[in-house]
Amino acid sequence: MRLGVLYSSGKDSNYALYLMQKQGHEIACLITIKSNNPDSFMFHTPNIEMTKLQSRAMNIPLLEQVTSGEEGHELRDLEKALKRAKEDYKIEGIVTGALFSDYQRTRIEDSCKKLGLQAFSPLWHKDQEAVMREIINEGFEFIITKIAADGLDESWLGKIITQEDVDKLVRLNKKVGFNIAFEGGEAESLVVNAPMFKYKIIIKRARNSMENDYTGVYSITQAEIAEKQSL
Repeated sequence: MRLGVLYSSGKDSNYALYLMQKQGHEIACLITIKSNNPDSFMFHTPNIEMTKLQSRAMNIPLLEQVTSGEEGHELRDLEKALKRAKEDYKIEGIVTGALFSDYQRTRIEDSCKKLGLQAFSPLWHKDQEAVMREIINEGFEFIITKIAADGLDESWLGKIITQEDVDKLVRLNKKVGFNIAFEGGEAESLVVNAPMFKYKIIIKRARNSMENDYTGVYSITQAEIAEKQSL
């Protein structure tokens, strides 16, 4: 099928895109909702401008839709974006990276039904630890761009996550009920390299802004794409 991806820049939407490509589907466009509310009900906000570079890195067109971030408006603007994607890119369905969020998934599916689009959530209810390890094993490189949970301090910001880091997240899960895949908002991520990227993303300049010991944002102020080095 010809599909659009609801694309946030993070690990889940990128991995969902990759899995659908592996199944033989054509990814016709990326759809990014840019919320003016940093505490958006539905959408990823840290470093959302990076989707433009990721679009170039994959050579997949990007469709952007701005929303005020108010709860009702977000849904209305999502439907606007899906309608535009259907008209402009002739898509037949939408891919999401939802893992366990019924709030997000049901609203996206309802919007798709109104427009005659199929909704695909290939990560839905997969084991959180398994998903994290799969993403890393498949060659994805992603960094943490926001933290908001006890157990995550400033040292995690801007860090490429490894299997050893997943081990630490598993221990946090056992200690405080931490969501290993960050589905509870414990952290946000940004993919800087992946198997479907023709170019990788190089971060040239960024800064940390900490609200307290366990809450902060890694803000990227300069980045570019670069050729991947052949092995």
